[in-house]
Amino acid sequence: FLCHSYVGCLLLSFCSLMIGGAAGLRICSYNIQRFNTTKAADYRVMHTLTKIVSRCDICVLQEVVDPELKAVKALVASLNRYASTLSSRTKTDSNPERFLLWLSTHLVKQLGQHQYEGKAFVRPPFAIHFSCSKTDIKEFVLVPLHSDPDQAVQEIDWLYDVFEEVSTKWNNTNVMFLGDFHAGCAYVTRNDKKKIRLFTNSNFSWLIGDREDTTVTDTTSCPYDRIVVHGQSFLKAIRPFSGKVFNFGKEFRLRQAKVGGLWLQQKDPEKHKIPIKIFHLCGWIIKFLYGNKTCCKHINDINS
Repeated sequence: FLCHSYVGCLLLSFCSLMIGGAAGLRICSYNIQRFNTTKAADYRVMHTLTKIVSRCDICVLQEVVDPELKAVKALVASLNRYASTLSSRTKTDSNPERFLLWLSTHLVKQLGQHQYEGKAFVRPPFAIHFSCSKTDIKEFVLVPLHSDPDQAVQEIDWLYDVFEEVSTKWNNTNVMFLGDFHAGCAYVTRNDKKKIRLFTNSNFSWLIGDREDTTVTDTTSCPYDRIVVHGQSFLKAIRPFSGKVFNFGKEFRLRQAKVGGLWLQQKDPEKHKIPIKIFHLCGWIIKFLYGNKTCCKHINDINS
């Protein structure tokens, strides 16, 4: 369910608010590749999706193409301890996409949402303002982006304008951008970075490095998926590039996982072993230290 027809399948992107060895607030982002009624009717897809989303406390799904919301309702029924929020439809083609956000209501409260209408994004970013009383970072903003590959450089640069708008709106500079940026290989080159303010401005921290591979095909190695944060509370607490790829085929003991209509071959488990003790399941782990409080007591500490 994370597959791109032109680049294979994207891996999962996670980050986590943690303390020591205890599990914390888990934030996830997925490009589900055209989630619709056809996928919702496939038990295997829905079962796998439910298992993964249920391990997150905030989850952003990209490429939801479900005008009548039948697929969304099916997912809601299987994730009844979560609240959901949909962005406005985008106008990319005859099948407009949406962002679908899930949050665990006993840990996180949604304070507001904002549909960006500025620059000419193909899929305009959707900002969500959160609070979590059990973390030292009491409030923060998430902004998912699924960039258009043909104008990825421009759209990633425009995120700076999005940052200025949402940080002013909510008076909060603790902003996280996450999603399928297409921020690598031919779409964003080394020279292109000079044109992107999120790269040239040192106040932004890129938590997934340029050498990481967020695809799962043996023929493609590109860091398309990214997580970028701004704000002193985030920057001082994060261990940059501290995560590795999450092999969900191995996690769920699948030799082949039929996801998004494509057969996904399990890769070498040793090559993608996660060398972090806290979470065996995370694709990308970012540490946020927040005092002596535990934000997610319902999640067990899982060692790799």
